[in-house]
Amino acid sequence: MAGVFEVEVDGVEHDHGLGHHHEPNQVDLSKLSPEDKWRVEHARMHAKHKGHEAMHAEMVLILIVTLVVAQLVLVQWKQRHSKSYNLVTLFQMWVVPLYFTTKLHWWRFLTTWFIFSVVTAYVSFRATRKPLDCTTPRLVYKWFLLLYKISYATGIVGYTVVMFTLFGLNLIFRIKPEDAMDFGVSLLFYGLYYGVLGRDFAEMCADFMASTVGYYSASGMPTKHLSDNICAVCGQQILVDVSEEGIIENTYRLSCNHVFHEFCIRGWCIVGKKQTCPYCKEKVDLKRMFSNPWERPHVMYGQLLDWLRYLVAWQPVIIGLVQGINYILGLE
Repeated sequence: MAGVFEVEVDGVEHDHGLGHHHEPNQVDLSKLSPEDKWRVEHARMHAKHKGHEAMHAEMVLILIVTLVVAQLVLVQWKQRHSKSYNLVTLFQMWVVPLYFTTKLHWWRFLTTWFIFSVVTAYVSFRATRKPLDCTTPRLVYKWFLLLYKISYATGIVGYTVVMFTLFGLNLIFRIKPEDAMDFGVSLLFYGLYYGVLGRDFAEMCADFMASTVGYYSASGMPTKHLSDNICAVCGQQILVDVSEEGIIENTYRLSCNHVFHEFCIRGWCIVGKKQTCPYCKEKVDLKRMFSNPWERPHVMYGQLLDWLRYLVAWQPVIIGLVQGINYILGLE
């Protein structure tokens, strides 16, 4: 059945000259072009909200005040209880997009989210086990390094596509601007979202591993003697000399003269948090030895990741709070 409606402005019903008239002052929506439908909907919106300027101003004021107060609360929470803030933010970063994409039936995102969640859940489970398995630090580093490289490359490609579209280069390949822009923005979001999420999960895994990895005990005394050819992280033999180039991985020697497998020591110092030798706990500047992708991002890129974390995790909560306040006060 064709949809028909009337629009009334200033006490007079208008059809804006669109469509065919089944009855006086009525428009048949089923026979209108998308542009004409938008004009009719726009006119109906103006008719509906006419005379509500005071209420709209009040709603805008509520939005601004809520945003300011919420920002102050989040900053204080992060400064005073950073661990709980990071855990809650990580959980919301992980779950909030799932709700909206399920509602909108974005199956490609749901597929990538499911694959990421399964693999990351397994890696996180391994990282939180006590005693820690000898292969876990290597596994943690390999997975999050791979995730970082994929997300970074995806974001770069998405940004390039967006810029090409803005300069009109998509027309060379006979691609519609809206299609090219949608593709570029989607890739950019995928790269940034999984980059932030992988970075936060890597930090969480590093915190758990730090309390269980290595040979040392809580008293600071090694629980057993470390041979010169044994890695203190995984407890397995080192087959490649420090001066040799390994086929799969190299061997690294810290300033305290203890040697480790490359992936083991990188798993230990993931996100640059663990600045001590896993065996003797001597202070070591690991950031000078390794080009850590999480610890040395560009300043603007790091700020962009923080902004995206706030946008995805907390913005929906704040908007929902604003809508709840408007509902309680009877504002529409």
